[in-house]
Amino acid sequence: MNSKEIMEIAVKAADSKHANDIKVLDISKVSIMTDYFVIMDANSQRQVGAIVQEILDQAGENDIKVGHVEGKRDSEWILIDLHDVVIHVFTTEQRDFYNLEKLWSDAPEVDVSSLVTANDL
Repeated sequence: MNSKEIMEIAVKAADSKHANDIKVLDISKVSIMTDYFVIMDANSQRQVGAIVQEILDQAGENDIKVGHVEGKRDSEWILIDLHDVVIHVFTTEQRDFYNLEKLWSDAPEVDVSSLVTANDL
């Protein structure tokens, strides 16, 4: 499975748990560490945990190897390392504070509108 397919599975999993404002940055153009950053937020720590669990469940069902998960279920920022795809799940406040989209503004944004429900755009 290639990194684009992994990214799409992660985006759909996050969307199924109503993640807010899912953005995907193509990091491969500006860094050798990974191909994609998937960034999203949730309204509560509980929802962050539910989104993370769904992404991990979908990774398991699709035989995607999980490199590492940084953060605990009740954290305000959890990072999931799927090797060529790194997923950041924040609470809304933490996402605003860290503003990864601005930090990585040299990376082009990937259009994922066809992967998420219209209510999340």
